[in-house]
Amino acid sequence: MGLLSLGKPLSWDETKTHAEHVRQHGVQQFIHLYNKLKNRNDTTLKWGDEIEYMIVKFDHKNRKARLSLTAKPILDVMDAREEAEGENRAVLWRPEFGNWMIEGTPGRPYGIDESNSGTSSLSHFNVVEANMKSRRQEVNAMLAEDEALLTITSYPRLGTNDFTHPYSKPEPTTSATRSQFLADEVIYSGHPRYKTLAENIRNRRGRKVVINVPIFKDTKTKDPFIEVFNDEESDSAAKTDHIYMDAMGFGMGCCCLQVTFQASNIGEARILYDQLTPVCPIAMALSAASPVHRGYLLDRDCRWAIISASVDDRTKEELGEEPLNHSMFRISKSRYDSIDSYLCETSDKYNDILLTYHKGYYDQMVGAGVDHMLAKHIAHLFIRDPVCVYKEKLDQNDETETDHFENIQSTNWQTMRFKPPPPQSSIGWRVEFRPMEVQMTEFENAAYVVFVVLLTRVILSFKLNLLLPISKVDENMIEAQKRDAVKRCKFWFRKDIISLTSPPEAAKCVEATGCSSDFCTAKSETPIDESCVLMSVDEIINGKGTQFPGLVPLLKHYLSSIELDVDTQCTIQQYLNLIANRASGKLQTTAQWIRDFVRQHPDYKQDSAVNESINYDLLMTCNRIQKGELTIRQLVGDNPKSKTNL
Repeated sequence: MGLLSLGKPLSWDETKTHAEHVRQHGVQQFIHLYNKLKNRNDTTLKWGDEIEYMIVKFDHKNRKARLSLTAKPILDVMDAREEAEGENRAVLWRPEFGNWMIEGTPGRPYGIDESNSGTSSLSHFNVVEANMKSRRQEVNAMLAEDEALLTITSYPRLGTNDFTHPYSKPEPTTSATRSQFLADEVIYSGHPRYKTLAENIRNRRGRKVVINVPIFKDTKTKDPFIEVFNDEESDSAAKTDHIYMDAMGFGMGCCCLQVTFQASNIGEARILYDQLTPVCPIAMALSAASPVHRGYLLDRDCRWAIISASVDDRTKEELGEEPLNHSMFRISKSRYDSIDSYLCETSDKYNDILLTYHKGYYDQMVGAGVDHMLAKHIAHLFIRDPVCVYKEKLDQNDETETDHFENIQSTNWQTMRFKPPPPQSSIGWRVEFRPMEVQMTEFENAAYVVFVVLLTRVILSFKLNLLLPISKVDENMIEAQKRDAVKRCKFWFRKDIISLTSPPEAAKCVEATGCSSDFCTAKSETPIDESCVLMSVDEIINGKGTQFPGLVPLLKHYLSSIELDVDTQCTIQQYLNLIANRASGKLQTTAQWIRDFVRQHPDYKQDSAVNESINYDLLMTCNRIQKGELTIRQLVGDNPKSKTNL
């Protein structure tokens, strides 16, 4: 979850006195880094995934499933193993916001064939799932018999009474977040960053965060649905027919699946950043997995808006509720949201929303040789204040250190993240794909990861153009979170994806899907608004007759044109079939399955409430699925098996 520096974090009152210092030196650090590494080239595609897990403790006698606040002792052991094994470590573990959460990644990036002079290797697609399984096995070996490591996006009863082990009691008058529902004990205790973020975001905002999500109205749900909290701030913030939440943990306590790519150079990184941006809402809808929060079914399937609101530190002035006086800017989005601008010069015409940025920092960067597109992007990130500053890190060498830059960069949590190389490192220019929700099994998570990585290969090889106006991407982000968005919603997507610079192979590949390459080829005179149309997720992923090839058919035909061993080819086909069948509605999304499980449970009262009995059976079933004891055909089909192997 970002920069984990050592030291004593400052309070908000202390932090705000140093905010300008951090921003100014952060910009200087970026300028030095950019000018030093802008011409860097890396020959191999490297990539890796990040999975966030939660630890659950079952009370079988009383049919309860609580969150186990045991992340720190587990991570202490993992840190010792990492120190002992060094570069031979196959898996790395890191903390996350919740004291019940841990994050696992491969020990080293995928994509390098060490037996062949470090060249790129597509055979690593067959390793991903096996590595994910080894992660789960390593942690499971440390858990008690009544505990389980689960990959579910949201714990359904977070914030209800008695949902943690050991028991934690909210202290709304003294805790870091002042939450009515979450105690400070739920925040990861092994590093001060997390509690400081929660406290400083609240203090900067001037009040508690406000999260309101529409409740799913079932046949016996109260109408209107109104909750009374006997707390003036909460009662005034809570909306009718919505579930109200009031703390950072409700958002940052959700688990997700992310993919990071190392590009060959800064130009390629910018291309991937831009071209993957329109894919973010589609991937989010396909991976939807969180329809239950605070013990209620919601009329939404994804976590995104919840996290966005949970870290929204904007003041009333920045929100436009009061005239600007103390604040510098009106800011249209939370610091956790979709991106606001593309990075490539050729993409600028699609930047159709107002971009708020710090003109002084922009001028400073342009004057130092940073191009105007990238300078605007960084100057936009730097309209934010730092929310976690360490006393020991205030004074830095701007030519060799980047902590001030990363302080701001890492607390802008957007759908895509553009990541410069760290100083004194072999790591190159990277982009991070961040919208997806975590799935229940390694097979599913590997499928989503491989789908996105393969898409980057096709985008670069065929020079595809998936760009939409940013305003259309924002519209899609709203649609993607709606209940059953895959089946019920339409999304803007580009129809003429073959660009004017695409090689002939691109048109051949499109023709092989049964689509007309002429229909899908850009015309220089085509207006931007006419280049995109509304399509279903099924049409975007699987194609629309002669009018659009579909992303999965494109990937399959691309794979048939490259050299790939049989086992890897087989595994990838299984993964792409899962994505295709989820998109078509033949298979359910995780959110659809969870919603059906709740509504069909014998203890469900058709009132939108998910009680402890339902929660217990749901998480026990999830555990059986993840242990391989149960296959849900509605989710994955008839027991699909890859040929994954470490």
